[in-house]
Amino acid sequence: MATDVRTARPAPVTRLAVTSPKRSASIWLVRLVLGGVGVAFLAPLLWLVLASVDPAANLAVSLPTSPGLSNFSKILTVDTTIRPLANGLVMCGGSSLVTVVAATLAAYPLSRYTLRFKRPFLYVILFATGLPVTAIMVPVYGLFVRLDLLDSMTGTALFLSATSLPFAIWLTKSFMDNVPVSLEEAAWVDGASGMRALWSVVIPLMLPGMAVVGIFTFILAWGNFFVPFVLLLSPEKQPASVTVFTFFGQYGAVAYGQLAAYSILYSVPVVVLYVLVSRALGGAFNLAGAVKG
Repeated sequence: MATDVRTARPAPVTRLAVTSPKRSASIWLVRLVLGGVGVAFLAPLLWLVLASVDPAANLAVSLPTSPGLSNFSKILTVDTTIRPLANGLVMCGGSSLVTVVAATLAAYPLSRYTLRFKRPFLYVILFATGLPVTAIMVPVYGLFVRLDLLDSMTGTALFLSATSLPFAIWLTKSFMDNVPVSLEEAAWVDGASGMRALWSVVIPLMLPGMAVVGIFTFILAWGNFFVPFVLLLSPEKQPASVTVFTFFGQYGAVAYGQLAAYSILYSVPVVVLYVLVSRALGGAFNLAGAVKG
């Protein structure tokens, strides 16, 4: 039987991938470099876990001979752990909330309106993100003394908000630019004001971005040691980032096991916060259905 030429299909051609020796060597070099970087990051974490359950821990990474939870039982006191962690949560949480609200209100005109000095202002904000806090702590300390805000958790939280506000404004504006203006225009046609459109249209669509800004600002405030160390004088008002200094004793004596256990407890709030908002970090800017139809 004759085969129809029009329906005959050529057999698939199998192509063999050939990798040159130079490319293979470069791939292995990159893997070795990345592996070395990974080991450099994992080694301190491994020491942290092993030292926290070792009563006789030192700077060497070694398996504990008699592991136990004695280090955790020694640091789980009101003055050492519970009160500093609570102070940090209140102060850093309030600072993060104020920063997110202020950054949203400041980023809205920068994202939506055509301003005369918009570009220079954005450059100033970008420059302020790299300004070290230690360079301005002396005048800030004098200002806090004059305003009677020294040893005030509220004043310290507001200053932490001010230090992270430039970064938060820049990041919030980039998220707000992804929200189509046409959605606000539809709300304006229905009679909504600018603030009403911001509250009812823009903010619900950029909640994942606001969650990102909140996490970053909380982490920046949570890990800040210098600012609360200078502005808070009472030990009962200091956060966990300052009380961790108490494990470094005099004459170089350090309780490494207790320090490792405290460091693990100190990292728990940040990990829990990330887990709680991990779904919001998945990126929810799927606005195609909102602008169609």
